Amino acid sequence: MRASTLRYFPLSNVSRNHNLHYHSQPFNHALPFFRTNGPTLEFNDTLLLRYLSNGWHHEARDLLYKSSRGHPHARIVHWTSLLTKYLRDGFIREARMLFDIMPHRNIVTYNAMLSGYLQSGMLDEASWFFEHMPKRNVISWTAMLGGLADAGRIGDAWRLFDEMPEKNVISWNSMVAGLVRNGEWDKARMVFEQTPEKNVASWNGMIAGYVEKGRMDEARALFEEMGCRNVVSWTSMISGYCRVGNVDEAYSLFQTMSEKNVVSWTAMIGGFTWNGLCAEALSLFLEMRHSNAIPNSETFISLAYACAGLGFPTLGKQLHAYIIVNGCKLDDYDGRLQRSLIRMYSAFGLMDSAQSLLESDVNNCDEQSFNSMINGYIQAGELEKAEDLFHRLPIKNTIASTCMIAGYLSAGKVLKACNLFNNMVDKDSLAWTSMIYGYVENELIAEAIDLFAAMMADGVMPINSTFSVLFGAIGSVAYLEQGRQLHAMQLKTIYDYDLILENSLISMYAKCGEIEDAYRIFSSMYYRDKISWNIMIMGFGDHGRASEALKEYEIMHEYGINPDGVTFLGVLTACAHAGLVDKGLELFRAMVNVHGIQPGLEHCISMINLLGRAGKVKDAEEFVLGLPIEPNYAIWGALLAVCGLGKTDVDVARHAAKRLLELDPLNIPGHVALCNVYAAKACHIEGASLRKEMRLKGMRKRPGCSWILVKGRVHVFSSGDRLEQQGDTSVF
Repeated sequence: MRASTLRYFPLSNVSRNHNLHYHSQPFNHALPFFRTNGPTLEFNDTLLLRYLSNGWHHEARDLLYKSSRGHPHARIVHWTSLLTKYLRDGFIREARMLFDIMPHRNIVTYNAMLSGYLQSGMLDEASWFFEHMPKRNVISWTAMLGGLADAGRIGDAWRLFDEMPEKNVISWNSMVAGLVRNGEWDKARMVFEQTPEKNVASWNGMIAGYVEKGRMDEARALFEEMGCRNVVSWTSMISGYCRVGNVDEAYSLFQTMSEKNVVSWTAMIGGFTWNGLCAEALSLFLEMRHSNAIPNSETFISLAYACAGLGFPTLGKQLHAYIIVNGCKLDDYDGRLQRSLIRMYSAFGLMDSAQSLLESDVNNCDEQSFNSMINGYIQAGELEKAEDLFHRLPIKNTIASTCMIAGYLSAGKVLKACNLFNNMVDKDSLAWTSMIYGYVENELIAEAIDLFAAMMADGVMPINSTFSVLFGAIGSVAYLEQGRQLHAMQLKTIYDYDLILENSLISMYAKCGEIEDAYRIFSSMYYRDKISWNIMIMGFGDHGRASEALKEYEIMHEYGINPDGVTFLGVLTACAHAGLVDKGLELFRAMVNVHGIQPGLEHCISMINLLGRAGKVKDAEEFVLGLPIEPNYAIWGALLAVCGLGKTDVDVARHAAKRLLELDPLNIPGHVALCNVYAAKACHIEGASLRKEMRLKGMRKRPGCSWILVKGRVHVFSSGDRLEQQGDTSVF
């Protein structure tokens, strides 16, 4: 090898600064080594490690000579085995000292020392050692090749590969794997094709590289070309398809497998879980239990997430019990299983169980565990406990801070949320969006729009949900001009298709009075869900376009989408606005008898409006009296309100008002509606008496108001005003 290829340490420096180049561990840190490997070590071997750890070279050398018995080859085998144990347990300095004092060495000894350096990430020391090895074999060259590739020095690895005097299939596979890891796909495929004798590992390595990058077409082509496949080949393809979301193809391959092991089962269970098919994941686990495969911690991690996704607490508890009974918790060396159980219990809202798991091994919990618990407390409405846990965090990470902001805003504590948000060092798009959503939730629409402008000024790119929240807010206050500006910004910023975003956009235009724009977006949608249809039907109904609403309802049926309560509310509203009494009654009966949807308060009020607007006040009263539930004040109020439409029925109005005022004696709209009925029927005495009663009770009708947005300014007009009121609003 050329000296220019690698950087070496001079031999004098290595000897003089020995402690600088090798990791040193005091002897008392070696106790775990003795406990785990004690039965395989003789007394002299144990004493030798103590001498080496304390730097007692002469004593170590004397002990090594005294303990050397038997054939020289046997002694070398024993010393090399001891050297390998030291290296495996991280005693690099002691291993090198043992290597230096060994009277005899062979190529296996040299390769063991070289591998120890490489596995410890000491590439410079490995390079020097490799250069000064008296003899090298294909294992030496291949080990050095892999070390260079792992360190990202793919150019040096490539030159070393060219210089290798001898290559075996492992050498070729190492070069392919190194090129794949470093993104050199074309060269990797070239080396793979040039490999003289490919084994199954050669094929698996190349397939795994394609899978890692999501290039499943190329991976599948190689997979089909393979002459001999093993369980690793199948499992790699299954994992790859699951990773790109093609679960059907993954499951098809899984069913075709003739031999499955725990890794295969776990890959398919995990694939179902991470793609949201939680029920399928649990069902597959039941099949796994009937096979010979024994689940491991990775299997249970996927199952914990599946139970959380389904929202079945009892099933989650059973899973936890199964883990404990079968001793699987003992295999949780990295704490991932415990963290998944904490997340599962937090998702269920079983915070006592989550807290118990957290406290059982706090040192093994990471930020994810605390984040899960903080979010769990917030979802369970225990804001104080979430706040206490948040303050216990040594470092307030972005996710935890965002959860707390959402919790504060949900509880109406806007000031606390603002303070926490302003003190955040790193605000990502989700944090900004949570704050904007909180403002909207607390009806601070202008503040939400201002915060969005600040977000853009801060250079943070909005995400889909940012626009969705703002479209909803703008629709609620009918700021059409700002809605158009925001839509234009969204088209320049967000390119990915998003169903929720398009639904919110349709709703905004419909609420702002631009039903044609709403329908244009609806018609061009790549995919529509039930919410899309409901928004469009409600939009047409609110705009009095009953025929279009009913047409979309029929088309919805043709697409095989079953209507829900919101759908029927939309078509009933449309029928009420158009006076289609018979059609409305037909739809109401179909809702109950055909689709099995129990009418809610909104459906009842819609039917009252439908009959009342058509002048069938008496029928409306009979409808109310025939309800299977006791009418509340809202239903009686709706009946009273329709008595003032068209031909009035004073008796119905008096009855409705009586029942309404029994439930809500200070109901101002009810008093006003009855006054209007008396006035329309020329019952002046009753009207005057009712108005006097209102004055005695201190009841005053609140004046109505309207507003209009002109050039970014809101102009507000109240009933009886003589001067214009004006309010400012933000513009983009």
